[in-house]
Amino acid sequence: MLIRVIRKEDVKMADNKSKILVVYYSLEGNTRMIANSIAEVSGGSVLELVPRKDINPNGFTKFLKGGKQVFTKDIPELVPNGIKPEEFEILFIGTPVWAWSFAPAIRAFFTNNKLKGKKIALFSCNGGNNGKTFENMKEMLEGNEFLGEIEFLEPLKNDKEKNIGLAEKWSGEMLSKT
Repeated sequence: MLIRVIRKEDVKMADNKSKILVVYYSLEGNTRMIANSIAEVSGGSVLELVPRKDINPNGFTKFLKGGKQVFTKDIPELVPNGIKPEEFEILFIGTPVWAWSFAPAIRAFFTNNKLKGKKIALFSCNGGNNGKTFENMKEMLEGNEFLGEIEFLEPLKNDKEKNIGLAEKWSGEMLSKT
């Protein structure tokens, strides 16, 4: 499969730069890598969601604790960041997949920010099953226009450069829809 890397110059960014926000949560770094690749191409601002109390990324208990948080629909307190998502027109929102859905930090973001009338592109990183991640995200983001979605299978472990190229290509395609 040939992947064409899209450069900032390839996408008309002058008007969009201040209107784009890349929002993500990452426990192990996979979603962070993809988010940074998207931000590089789009020229958008980056918002990493950081829970005040996060799960330890090491060991098997992360699956048990994370899964429990998803099933009980926990809303963790996030570290304040000073960014106002409502001021942006285009949002790329990324999450790792926990218990076949999005991470609790993303739920906190959706709960704390009533987003309506935005153009949104969704991305996820998973270990083999995306489950209902995008469906569940869209349900919480009702009233927005969805540009597209993409999932990445453990991008740090599975051909990192290929996944970066895929993220860059996809983000350029999403921006061409705006």
